[in-house]
Amino acid sequence: MKKFLYISSILVGGCLALISCNDDFLERKLLDKVQANMYFEKPLDLEIYMNQFYSNALFPKYQNHGNDFDSDNEVGATVDTRLQGTRTVVTTGTIGFGNVRSLNYFLNNYKKVEGKHDFNTYKQYVGEAYYFKAVTYFNLLKVYGDIPWLDKDLGTTSPELFSPRTPRNIVADRIIGCLDTAAMYLSADRTNGYSRINKWMALLMQSRVALYEGSWQKYHNGTVFGVTNANPEKYFEIAVKASEAVMASGLYTIYNTGKPTMDYFDLFTRRDYTNNPEVLFWRRYDNQLSRGDGDFTNDRNFRMSQPSGKSITKEMTDQYLCTDGKAITGNSLFQGYATINKEFENRDPRLRQTVATPDQVWKIAANGTSQNWSVIYNTLNGNADLNAPSGYIIQKGYDPHVIYHVQQYEETPSILFRYAEVLLNYVEAKAELGSITQTDIDKTIKLLRARAGMPNLLMGSIANDPKWDFPSLSPLLNEIRRERRVELVGEGFRWDDIARWAAADELIVGKRPKGFLASQIVKNPFPVDQDGFLDPFQKAVPIGYGFKLDRDYLNSIPESEIVLNNKLKQNPGW
Repeated sequence: MKKFLYISSILVGGCLALISCNDDFLERKLLDKVQANMYFEKPLDLEIYMNQFYSNALFPKYQNHGNDFDSDNEVGATVDTRLQGTRTVVTTGTIGFGNVRSLNYFLNNYKKVEGKHDFNTYKQYVGEAYYFKAVTYFNLLKVYGDIPWLDKDLGTTSPELFSPRTPRNIVADRIIGCLDTAAMYLSADRTNGYSRINKWMALLMQSRVALYEGSWQKYHNGTVFGVTNANPEKYFEIAVKASEAVMASGLYTIYNTGKPTMDYFDLFTRRDYTNNPEVLFWRRYDNQLSRGDGDFTNDRNFRMSQPSGKSITKEMTDQYLCTDGKAITGNSLFQGYATINKEFENRDPRLRQTVATPDQVWKIAANGTSQNWSVIYNTLNGNADLNAPSGYIIQKGYDPHVIYHVQQYEETPSILFRYAEVLLNYVEAKAELGSITQTDIDKTIKLLRARAGMPNLLMGSIANDPKWDFPSLSPLLNEIRRERRVELVGEGFRWDDIARWAAADELIVGKRPKGFLASQIVKNPFPVDQDGFLDPFQKAVPIGYGFKLDRDYLNSIPESEIVLNNKLKQNPGW
């Protein structure tokens, strides 16, 4: 159905069947295990082996309504168990080293091709192996913290299986080292952006990893999650360097056609990103290529035409500045909360391009006739599909053209990596280092705000916001974090940001997501707070989220793993 490296789900056994079969059935090679001496014979073998890692797990698509429902940005129908603090120790299961084992196998055996073929004909696939190992370990690092680092392709009795946990800073260093190697070997071409990764994706990922680890070491210092001999500045420097390399390549820029009220919205509704200047990598769907690869469902526009129990929080909408570049608190440009249209007047245009208002287009029929979102707002909460717990309906990533609304077989692509993140990683790391200048802001935040027609952030004249999320931090860091939140909302970054900033005490604990004034809608099944705002989790979490600051930043190690390897120690608080 789709072309996301349309052989992404090929298994190793299947690959062997394709390239190793002998015409004589009795002479066929064994397929129950990979035999490197016969499998890795030519570059095509390496390519086919690496195709298995272009998977949903390593390249998750943009979900219907977005990917921030584990944070304070979006609210769904149920309470997130991590935010609520109600998770329990996992008793069974594995940490998930399957990809590590497969990638180590490749890295320990790809040289079988050496001497038969020029390294330049297969270095791309070696680079991919280092990239995917880095990403696999980064995902484990975020979930578990200290994690055993393995370089061998292990068997069931290998002594390395019983290794203790490797300190997280060493794991982070090795992840960054893998990405250095990946960037050295991967193609420096821009490519079509959906077939194979390139050097610039590895560097973007390196900036992401380094910013995460630098922030973690800085803001968790002195807590149970702190790192011995923490050195956050080292990682911030790496984040700056990696981001600068992508910026200096000249291959990418911010998508901006000069339409500030539409360009941000349009970026996420394109049908093809091959030549989009901002998109480094995207996921293409094509019904003519394949059906039956195990992940055929793609119906984003079809699902997003109704809120389906998902919405943006008031805490998120309040973050959008007024058109003068200042916060809404005490700002005469802010028109209050009486109606959503009033609330969104004189605001950063990205707000209306993220959250639908009743007067915006909801559906465009094939004959060109259209309907507005008022159709949904007038019937809001009429049934489960029409429920919006906060009232704010999400439209980022939604295309109103009905011809693109198809259940299951929708060919709506997903942006996976974009240049805006590079700019935001760079400017935050520079601010954390204390070396930021106005020039740094002008080549990052200014570009993002210019697309939306918003004034630039000026270091010397940042207006005070009494409701900054982080009053103990500088005005500049507060505004950089705000910019990141606004620009990347719904794209799955928010929980990682909260975790690395150790910010759950300020943003999560004792809080509940709120919505707009309930008086705007006819039917309301949700509780309301004392000021009349929707308060959907009032009954579920009467005293607010119960996130445990000394436990919930990391997951528990499955007890079954600790039984198998008594050198593994449980994470704090579990």
